[in-house]
Amino acid sequence: MWAYTVGFTVLPHVGGFLGWFLNRKEIPAWYEKLKKPSWCPSRRAFPVAWTMLYTGMGYASYLVWSDLGGCSSKAIVPLGLYGAQLLLNWAWPPLFFGARNLNMVMGLPCWFWGAL
Repeated sequence: MWAYTVGFTVLPHVGGFLGWFLNRKEIPAWYEKLKKPSWCPSRRAFPVAWTMLYTGMGYASYLVWSDLGGCSSKAIVPLGLYGAQLLLNWAWPPLFFGARNLNMVMGLPCWFWGAL
């Protein structure tokens, strides 16, 4: 059973790592030059925060999967909504850093609320 726990917990990190890897050159080239408010956290805080968030999200999805009997009909809707939220979350870095499409990035919260 530990393999499922690890798999569900690691899965969100895959998209997070991929988003970072594909956009890592844009951070110093573009993001650092943006005008940000004084209360904006340091760039070093983001990997720590996202690691904690993705780990919590992944483990929570495992708990839902486990409590609802695996891939049963009861688990389809909650895990499907979780998957939609995760895909939207993974879409954010390429849109923000890669495409620099701030209008689309600002529209993502509407999609998040729709998926909720």
